[in-house]
Amino acid sequence: MSSSNQSTASGWRFALRALRHRNYRLFFAGQSISLIGSWMTRVATSWLIYRLTGSAMLLGLIGFAGQIPQFILGPIAGVWVDRLDRHKVLVWTQVLSMVQSFWLAALALTHRITFWDIFWLSILQGVINSIDMPARQAFVTEMVEAREDLPNAIALNSSMVNGSRLIGPSIAGIVIAASSEGACFLVDGISYIAVIISLLAMTVKLRELPARKHSAFVQMREGWHYVSSFVPVRSVLLLLAVVSLVGMPYTVLMPIFAAKVLHGGPHTLGFLMGASGIGALFSAYQLATRRSVLGLGRVIPMTSALFAAALVGFALSPWLWLSLLLMLCTGYGMMQQMAASNTILQTIVDENMRGRVMSFYAMAFAGTAPFGSLAAGFIAQRIGAPTTLVIGGIICVAAAAWFYRQLPEIRSSVRPIYERLGILRELATGVQAATDLQTETER
Repeated sequence: MSSSNQSTASGWRFALRALRHRNYRLFFAGQSISLIGSWMTRVATSWLIYRLTGSAMLLGLIGFAGQIPQFILGPIAGVWVDRLDRHKVLVWTQVLSMVQSFWLAALALTHRITFWDIFWLSILQGVINSIDMPARQAFVTEMVEAREDLPNAIALNSSMVNGSRLIGPSIAGIVIAASSEGACFLVDGISYIAVIISLLAMTVKLRELPARKHSAFVQMREGWHYVSSFVPVRSVLLLLAVVSLVGMPYTVLMPIFAAKVLHGGPHTLGFLMGASGIGALFSAYQLATRRSVLGLGRVIPMTSALFAAALVGFALSPWLWLSLLLMLCTGYGMMQQMAASNTILQTIVDENMRGRVMSFYAMAFAGTAPFGSLAAGFIAQRIGAPTTLVIGGIICVAAAAWFYRQLPEIRSSVRPIYERLGILRELATGVQAATDLQTETER
């Protein structure tokens, strides 16, 4: 084998190193299938609502209904995740999600579905997700026991989400055009079987559950104090919350751009969402090949600004080819910011606070989005979807600039943790090895 081929193989093995852990390999396989169905349901739901109502405001309302439970239940969900067996919690959330999808499919396929059916079932899924998301994030450390593989597992999670984001919307567009939205909901329900089987096939080392010395309310307050007083965590979550609030609602307004701005149909919507997924998938691969978490702090504001600039450009684009190109940049920037934020948080938080911190991460990422979705739908109804996205993009740029100014204080707070974990020693060893190699070469 040539040296270039060996290097390529080595690069791929390094990028997939978290898959050497059996439990994570099972989880990755099951979730990859299930998430394709979930993205099909997202696209089908938004297209169905727009087809039934033709209202941007009601699109925003459905987005609000599906995500507001994560904002309300986030703090208490984090306490539950720290108190309970995360493996069992995930099995139950996947079973309940499957039931919800089959329920949605039954109503749609029998042509009895209404806006309010979708509204209440979206709230139900939001309640399930409010527990599932922090449990899934916190469970990664139990599937991947080697600390050095944790950033790679987080990056692979992101690639899994965005690989499905690339495939799911594209399939959804074809299925909707050939059949109906109900068929997408049915496929989603069936896809949950894969992740349930993968979870049941795991051999999980029983985690020692913490003694319940305090009430759930006291533990919620402890979690809030930890998040609000620790500068790196607070800064990362604030930026993520702002971007999710004013930037992420672009997905809710996407049917309007596909139908009215670009004069397309469900296939156009699938192409746009797929382009965003390609950008995010490339972003996740880049993160998977990183050898250290060092430098991710600077990546967060830079990619947030890229996401915002691409969003503004997309809002002003009248051409499909340009819109697709800008969606690539939007997906890339969004995924870099989200995954880099997740990696830093998972690296620096105390283990006994992990569930609660990840519940606040879920609140910042998904819990603020419903307010953004509702506001975006309401504003777009009055001033138009393009202007709404331009305003959101400008606010995201300002937030990225604020975070960049926080970097010196963030670094000073994180440095002792990196020293304790040996991350800075690993970097110093690598630099010394490179210096020695260069010295030998010069000789």
